[in-house]
Amino acid sequence: MGREWGTATVWRSLSPFWGEEYTVHLPLDFHHLALYVLDEDTVGHDDVIGKISLSKEAITADPRGIDSWINLSPVHPDAEVQGEICLAVQVQEDAHGRCLRCHVLQARDLAPRDISGTSDPFARVFWGGQSAETSTIKKTRFPHWNEVLELRATPGALTPLRVELWDWDMVGKNDFLGMVEFPPQTLQQKPPSGWFRLLPLSSAEEDSGGSLGALRLKVRLSEDRVLPSGRYQPLRALLLDAVRAPAEEDTASPLAVLEEVASGDCRGDLATTLVKLFLGQGLAGPLLGYLTRREVARTTDPNTLFRSNSLASKSMEQFMKLVGMRYLHEVLKPVVSRIFEEKKYVELDPCKMDLGRARRISFKGAPSEDQVRESSLGLLTGYLGAIVDAIVGSVGCCPPAMRHAFKQLRLCVAERFPQAEHQDVKYLAVSGFLFLRFFAPAILTPKLFDLRDQHADPQTSRSLLLLAKAVQSIGNLGQQLGQGKELWMAPLHPFLLQSVSRVRAFLDQLVDVDGDEEAGGPVRALVPPSVTLREGYLQKRKEEPAGLATRFAFKKRYFWLSGEELACAKGPEGQERSSIPVSHIRAVERVDEGAFQLPHVMQVVTQDGAGALHTTYLQCKVRPCPEGAEGAPWPRPAPDHAHSLQNVNELNQWLSALRKASAPNQDKLAACHPGAFRGGRWTCCLQAERPAAGCSRTHSAITLGDWSDPLDPDAETQMVYRQLLLGRDQLRMKFLEDSSLDPDLEEDTGRGPSATLGTCPEVLARQRAAAARLLEVLEDLDHAHEEFQGQGQGKVAPGPPAP
Repeated sequence: MGREWGTATVWRSLSPFWGEEYTVHLPLDFHHLALYVLDEDTVGHDDVIGKISLSKEAITADPRGIDSWINLSPVHPDAEVQGEICLAVQVQEDAHGRCLRCHVLQARDLAPRDISGTSDPFARVFWGGQSAETSTIKKTRFPHWNEVLELRATPGALTPLRVELWDWDMVGKNDFLGMVEFPPQTLQQKPPSGWFRLLPLSSAEEDSGGSLGALRLKVRLSEDRVLPSGRYQPLRALLLDAVRAPAEEDTASPLAVLEEVASGDCRGDLATTLVKLFLGQGLAGPLLGYLTRREVARTTDPNTLFRSNSLASKSMEQFMKLVGMRYLHEVLKPVVSRIFEEKKYVELDPCKMDLGRARRISFKGAPSEDQVRESSLGLLTGYLGAIVDAIVGSVGCCPPAMRHAFKQLRLCVAERFPQAEHQDVKYLAVSGFLFLRFFAPAILTPKLFDLRDQHADPQTSRSLLLLAKAVQSIGNLGQQLGQGKELWMAPLHPFLLQSVSRVRAFLDQLVDVDGDEEAGGPVRALVPPSVTLREGYLQKRKEEPAGLATRFAFKKRYFWLSGEELACAKGPEGQERSSIPVSHIRAVERVDEGAFQLPHVMQVVTQDGAGALHTTYLQCKVRPCPEGAEGAPWPRPAPDHAHSLQNVNELNQWLSALRKASAPNQDKLAACHPGAFRGGRWTCCLQAERPAAGCSRTHSAITLGDWSDPLDPDAETQMVYRQLLLGRDQLRMKFLEDSSLDPDLEEDTGRGPSATLGTCPEVLARQRAAAARLLEVLEDLDHAHEEFQGQGQGKVAPGPPAP
């Protein structure tokens, strides 16, 4: 429990299709993952249709994860619990019998049971036929009791201890919040002390037998332990140094080894990890150049260049998705939205024509095939004309990082294939990525590129498919027109051939960029100062004297975030704006719900010219504020799951934008307080001094675009380390097993690595030294993992998303 994610709503459907993918970062000790299916209601509360609860054991039973239909289960209030309780238990014996002392300290993240979004919790302890209760703490999900309850039992066998949490209600019965239970053996051998996860009254999930429907899921759990940052510095240094080495001689660097051992299944995940790692260091350009040089050097037939899913191809593809999503939206979204809204019937294939569906295009009876073809041709050329116009006119809005990457790619290919008969290869190399791997897939499935909130209906989907095929043909510079099986596309060929010359001119302009700036500088290319990254309403906590930080201190304000400042006013048209320079931001973090008894709150920590730190608290709420209620807390019905999901998605997007804008700032905070300073102490760590050092690690990682891809160098390097382990034995055998052999003898006899690599002794010596250094770094990381195993000093690394 805790974090929430939400899919888009599928309207008026008994068989919805989402096709959405989420990567969820979970704590190492997570117990289960719950998925709820809701019926969104624009008036009143959303209805819960059912849920699926997957235990950690069920997900990890098969290394490939879960991929099946699972029946929905009904939702019972007593089974919907969350949170933890902190206890310290002692069992003593004296002349009067046994005495159990249960120290009930506190609880956290309890389920909200009241309309205010909080609860009125109290604890009830059962042992030996007796029970005792703590006091009730009003309106909180993070209660602190610090009470000791004593219960006595007659001599005899020990009985289980059960601690229940309840929400007190003045009218009606109390609501169940969760329980923990300890068997007699635990009480006798190791009395419980610490935090314990709350469980429902009945742990057995009730299967509805399919009466509530079923959900098709693909779930995979990837678990790893990330070491402190310093442990990864040697490996990161090797990775970064590798991109500066001559690619043709570099066969023992970490990147070369990764390319050798990465299988097709994991190559996409590995490419994403590498691009994120190097992008965070401002070295995505050298990475792409290194991989491109290796790919081009190995290619003998220019017709096969970048056509496979090599590491170079996947890395360029992921790079475009990471840095070019805003550009993609600016180019394609107007045309795609028009296609969705018009819902025209388009078909050129006579085998797929449905004359009945196309009846509307003719005023006199059913249309003929020729009429349908003529109408479809007009519609397609109209849509394609708008798409081509948008693309060829987009040079100015293409991110500089992409333009530099394409310039580097084109120069490399032109040097490798300088012959006159290969003059188109330098164009095809760039258009193959931009058109075939970026524009065409986005047109085909716009929802996966966040161009639309929902998938297209079958009729619109067919139109998009035909347009994507046409864009691919343009990206191929019309070289394969008329050679395939789809000869029914021939009516479009004249238009496609006319567009090719415009695309050539566009590609020439695209790579005509001055300077030697490396592609992928994380902020220089991604966050221009004048561009508004995000805007919308947020709740801002106004400045109050110390100790008066209440939920009523939040005011509704409209915010704008650019690369220069975070500004706010009372409304979108507000002229009197206050602002925070982005360069002053030192941390952007979530805030515990217990700090203000409010969900979806974040904090922006800034530093002024005198060095003092200031914190601004912002709450994300997408629901409109009731008229005349500005400044008052909005009512939050307890079961309002859909709006909660919208709010948490809004929070994630603001966190993403703020961290991206402030990525280049120096002197970032290593730690901060996830709570608030209230009542003379921090709600998170209970320290009594406002300037006290932070108690929680900050997340200096940034996110790119709206895909929520975090740049976390430690987690990414850990994933690279795991991949390198797969090639360790191969590396050792290739370079070090026969290191005692004389290099000259190896070349003469055709034995040893030199014969395979075709390298001179000096190059071979450098490769052996590089291999030995890499193996040494991997061994050091092995020892570090053994050292930190079981100490809980790591964090959960994000695993690759489910396929």
